[in-house]
Amino acid sequence: MAGFAILRPVNSSIFRTVLILQALQASAWASNTVVNLSHYDLMRPGFAQMRQEGIVAVIHEATYPRFARDDRYSARQRAAVGAGLLWGAYHFADSTDPTRQADHLLNVVERSWRDADPEARPNEVLLVLDFEKNGHYPGGTMRVDQAVTFVERIKARTGNYPGLYAGQNRLLAIMKSPRVTSAQRAILSRCWLWIANYHYEPRALLPWSDWTMWQYTGDGVCDLPRAAFPISVANIRRAERNLFRGSASELRGFWRRHGWMPGE
Repeated sequence: MAGFAILRPVNSSIFRTVLILQALQASAWASNTVVNLSHYDLMRPGFAQMRQEGIVAVIHEATYPRFARDDRYSARQRAAVGAGLLWGAYHFADSTDPTRQADHLLNVVERSWRDADPEARPNEVLLVLDFEKNGHYPGGTMRVDQAVTFVERIKARTGNYPGLYAGQNRLLAIMKSPRVTSAQRAILSRCWLWIANYHYEPRALLPWSDWTMWQYTGDGVCDLPRAAFPISVANIRRAERNLFRGSASELRGFWRRHGWMPGE
């Protein structure tokens, strides 16, 4: 989850100052409580230290093209849950059969849940579709109609729509495309929105009323003030960090409402 497709705003010091002030206002009512990880993060994450630093939840890549399983997912699930953190899982999409992709994600998440000791099982797993442009793996980039099929499959099997993650510029371009139907927009809007923008707070996110999570940094990239928007956490110097729209307590409630209990 890189957010690398996001472009910088117009080079104006006044405009930039306004955007930074808006972002600081956003950080005042949102909690900096979520970290996301994948197999590209090669270190052994210090989950206990993350919790001491105020992190409440971790969302980890579980699956990616073509039908691969992130080999760090299960061990990190056990370690994070053991440290008292909430747990989530995302799928990095491609343009192959979206139903099969959704089933693959759920099967991997459920297998990891069942294989863990009961004390190391998350109460709920928050699920996410990573709807980025696929420049990493074979298989092409998932289309909007495929994303619709994917999220509806998740809803049918779990009872909840997953989150939808994308960079702001990509998502805005997609939603404005005349090739995207109103029905498709309506279905995707049922997913809670996780938006990436490393330069300023995301705006104009129709058909969503607003973002639920904002990834403001990744790979050390962040144009926002470090005091309010740190780029490291625990022993990870260049972390992927996220604001949640609400308090840490509200985040826990959100996880309970939107997460999936694999054993049920």
